[in-house]
Amino acid sequence: MFFGTKKDNSVKWEHKDISQLDLCKVNAVVFGGTSGIGRAISHQLADRGANVLVVGRHFKDEDMKKIKFLHADLSLITEADRIANEIPAKDITHMIFTTGIVAAPQREQTPEGIERDMAVSYLSRYMLIRELAGKMGKGLPHNASKPRIFIMGFPGSGQLGDPENLNSDKKKYNALSTHSNTVAANEALVLDSKDRYKNVEVFGLNPGIIKTEIRNNYLGKDSIFSKAVEWVVGWTCQTPEDYAKNICPLLVSPDLDNKSGTMFDNKGNAILQSAGLAPEVVHNFIHNSAVLVTKVLAMKPNETTSKLPV
Repeated sequence: MFFGTKKDNSVKWEHKDISQLDLCKVNAVVFGGTSGIGRAISHQLADRGANVLVVGRHFKDEDMKKIKFLHADLSLITEADRIANEIPAKDITHMIFTTGIVAAPQREQTPEGIERDMAVSYLSRYMLIRELAGKMGKGLPHNASKPRIFIMGFPGSGQLGDPENLNSDKKKYNALSTHSNTVAANEALVLDSKDRYKNVEVFGLNPGIIKTEIRNNYLGKDSIFSKAVEWVVGWTCQTPEDYAKNICPLLVSPDLDNKSGTMFDNKGNAILQSAGLAPEVVHNFIHNSAVLVTKVLAMKPNETTSKLPV
């Protein structure tokens, strides 16, 4: 992954033990909540009383009463468009997008013609935020805090990407450059959304290196190299459960009110945005995202799709 984050000392919050929290008023949607970090976060929230809707492909928590499931293949823009109409946005207090995948050594493409890492790790969440953010919180009490959106990637790591090659099809393919694009695009999405949607607050999360399956797409699932890397990661880095215990108190902290646009590292410390991710770069990412998504949706049979705002 990517490193080099710098602390933002202007943002402070009270770190509480998760066992002290009563989350019965939390209605959370966790995208990618069926495994890894997302599943660990879903469990922590549900264990403290939150109502959790997990979105993914393989549900494993049928026995947990506070967790519901919505099946979706988030490698497809059309799937993100479909489920946007099934999610009760007006009652959501928290929307959490967990880490996706890492680009493969050879370019992979979804049936919709989108590079797979870009589709899974960024474009689906771009689509969902565009459809849901403006509707969030309309069913909540008048005095409730603004709903919150957390976008998990690797913000603050200095990755600027190439918004003119968002689909990794205009230059010679390189897996690290492609993944750098998804990293930068997710940070750009935080910076754009904090100004675009005044009814919600949007934050970036950088979980660092955690033992999950995120590297399988690059290293090869069950390969010797993958097993060696994951063994080292398992000994030296946080588990998904450790990270969830650290980060869930942040998700609900009242100290985050009016702090939209802030990024946080794997310990929950505020970090500065990537230097160089200027407004014009953010605009280019968002504009080209809209172009790609609109192109995909225009291919849906027997439907007409208006151009998304840029």
